[in-house]
Amino acid sequence: MTRLWWVRHGPTHEKTFVGWRDVPADLSDHARIARLSAHLPTGARLISSDLSRASTTADALGTGRRRLPDDPALREFNLGDWDGKHFTEVADSHPTLSRQYWEDPGHHAPPNGESWNAVTIRVNAAVDVLLQSHHGDIIIVAHVGVILTQVQRALSLTAYQALAHKIDNLSVTTLVHDAGRWRAAAINHLP
Repeated sequence: MTRLWWVRHGPTHEKTFVGWRDVPADLSDHARIARLSAHLPTGARLISSDLSRASTTADALGTGRRRLPDDPALREFNLGDWDGKHFTEVADSHPTLSRQYWEDPGHHAPPNGESWNAVTIRVNAAVDVLLQSHHGDIIIVAHVGVILTQVQRALSLTAYQALAHKIDNLSVTTLVHDAGRWRAAAINHLP
């Protein structure tokens, strides 16, 4: 049995789309970081996306845990031309595509970006490697979209259903993989 402790990185305070654009996390709430760290299993392996907001969050949780190299396959969705733009700007410039992207996630992708399905394939492959290489507890610091693809996987949801789940910054979503079966132990837990 392997428990995957998905942690969403610290807040960025951005008011625009943030995909592969590398913006820092605000990790100034030391009490909240300490509560989160105390909630997570000690001795677990710890891995993160290679984007700084995830990597620095993982570093803040690293005491007593075996830190694995950052993995670019755990990056947030590549939002292409939408990265750094406000939601209303995207809706104005791509009204049909932006609506399809949220209402019918799957094959729709921002210009020069990734679709839900492409990200799911990328992240599933990275998680499968982790499951083959490690057993026990693995803490993965990543991004809201990445975590939602794994909620979809664990609960056998559609992408649209997965998008209905809220994943707060510094929350924990615990997914259990046991003998090829998945279950969710917690979604969006705030320690």
